[in-house]
Amino acid sequence: MSKNLIFFKMQIGKYVCNVVSAGSWMGDGGAAMGVMPKALWKKLLPCDNKNRIPLALNSLLIQTAGKNILIDTGIGNKLSPKKKEIYQASDFDLLENLHKLDLKREEIDYVILTHLHFDHAGGVVTNFAGKPELTFPNAIHVFQKAEWEIAQNPDELNKASYNFKDDLQLLNESGKYKVIEGDYELLPGVKIERTGGHSEGMQVVRMESDGELAYYAGDIIPMQSLKHLAVNSAFEICRKDSFIAKKKILTELKNRNGILFYAHDSQRLWERM
Repeated sequence: MSKNLIFFKMQIGKYVCNVVSAGSWMGDGGAAMGVMPKALWKKLLPCDNKNRIPLALNSLLIQTAGKNILIDTGIGNKLSPKKKEIYQASDFDLLENLHKLDLKREEIDYVILTHLHFDHAGGVVTNFAGKPELTFPNAIHVFQKAEWEIAQNPDELNKASYNFKDDLQLLNESGKYKVIEGDYELLPGVKIERTGGHSEGMQVVRMESDGELAYYAGDIIPMQSLKHLAVNSAFEICRKDSFIAKKKILTELKNRNGILFYAHDSQRLWERM
């Protein structure tokens, strides 16, 4: 993956959408592909000698009605040297890439977090010269109540996925967030839909304007290789809920010739169904 690359700009009705890199990391291919055997997934995904595959951190910037909406924030820059080595995490490129779009971090109005796992919410707080600050100090951060609750008090099943102290405590103290329950229309045509499945409060973003339809499905369909309805990552809290959400999204997109943005695909950023 090219460093600091802004991948793609697309017009969807009245929305201007930019896929913006927040960096990349390496994850276990078997965990990412769940029930699919390595003999099959290795034909789709390159892996290293530790069976790790490259995982992009593709945020989506939506601009409409004078508002700047960012979906997900990547891992950020707060990993310990040991974890950065384990994950082969790149530099945190999100702010530099937004700057290339002439956007300052203070100009982001909303940050929609599909869920609060460390690779999606890690960039909520950034270390600036060793001092932690909200990366987007004027933004309202939007997430599900169930996700907020499990992030604060994760059980043994969820503990490894969240880092509330480093990633979210400062946000909690600031009050710059909106907790929602279920579906919620953030702006006309920009709808947040709770799915569950991957996490307790997993949510996706649906955009519809002037006959065009698009989804940013986060970890419900993070890569093209995970489009198959029966294949989900090993990290799913409820595989059946992920299946139901995936089927609904893909059916609607296929019926409408819509666009799907991929959160983790390092080779393909979007696809028209």
